[in-house]
Amino acid sequence: SSRIIAIITSLLSILLSASSFSAVSSSSTASFHQPIKFVQDELGQKNIMVTCKAPSIVYTIAGSDSGGGAGIQTDLKAIHTLSSGSCHGCSAITCLTAQNSMGVTKVHSPGIEFLREQLTCLEGDLYPSAIKVGMLGTGELAEEVGDWLRRLKETSRGGKNPLVVVDPVMISTSGHKLIDDDAKAKMIQKVFPNADLVTPNKFEAEELLGRRLLTPDDIETGAREILRMGPKAVLIKGGHSFVEEQGKVGDGDFDGGNHVDVSEGFAQDYLLMSREFAEEGKPVKDRPRLCDGSRGVWICNDRYETIHTHGTGCTLSSAIATAWSMGQSERDDFSSGGKGEKVGALGSMYLVDACCIAKAYVNAGIARGVQVR
Repeated sequence: SSRIIAIITSLLSILLSASSFSAVSSSSTASFHQPIKFVQDELGQKNIMVTCKAPSIVYTIAGSDSGGGAGIQTDLKAIHTLSSGSCHGCSAITCLTAQNSMGVTKVHSPGIEFLREQLTCLEGDLYPSAIKVGMLGTGELAEEVGDWLRRLKETSRGGKNPLVVVDPVMISTSGHKLIDDDAKAKMIQKVFPNADLVTPNKFEAEELLGRRLLTPDDIETGAREILRMGPKAVLIKGGHSFVEEQGKVGDGDFDGGNHVDVSEGFAQDYLLMSREFAEEGKPVKDRPRLCDGSRGVWICNDRYETIHTHGTGCTLSSAIATAWSMGQSERDDFSSGGKGEKVGALGSMYLVDACCIAKAYVNAGIARGVQVR
């Protein structure tokens, strides 16, 4: 299909794998992307001077995973490592979990007032260029975050709104429901209209739509319906094959006589953008951003049969927000007459590009995933 982009990830995976799951602080890597020049002091000695550029601020509003494999822990890791310190991660915690590599033993949700205080405190000092929203386990949490996003966008600074990526955490990787119907309804009603991108996996898309998705046509139709729920773009993730059902892996009631499982061997994500986003970054006026003029595009790479997929959804959405923010920061710096240069690939990185980079980043981690205990 002309709407399928096959990403060759081998070289990029090698480049990214070293940082995929290594904890590196923004302070220790900030110098990697800063211009270095030599200056002479009064005695004529040459000294190195690093001209620092303030990092972009990326929020994660999500739950805490005490085991470090998902939630805000892996969000912050993705923000810092993918950007090599050019983005700084901040967090607002929606819930606390007691968990390790074997499972969750307890969940605690702080009061809404404390979440509100975290967001107000951050907004007043560290204003975001991008926001990733993760687990919102209750209707009350979804309503609070949705109202805060709306107010933030209504009072944007400098005429620019933060980019908002929502990972609608509703169904676990194993296919079990994590939120009730009230939380799902409030997420659709309050959060989705303020989202630039939502990133449901196959099970979550099925939960939103109330039906199974068995074919590429089902995915494309479903994406159009989710787009009508309010976000500006939707990425239905392809980590699960078409034959998988919620709660189990296998043939289920998949009708092999009528459908072909084209997902076998590949992890295929489908990105559908609003016309506004599809027009972003056009190299030539009146020509489409994508090669065939479509607002929808398939992004695919090899599928790895592995159990080491905990936190991949969190990482993907955070990586998209980070890459998107890096591109926007470069464009802002160039257009405002700053000292930065609009370096080709980075300054031209828009939503579809950020999704491709993030997918390669996650794919590299999955390919090299190991058991930590």
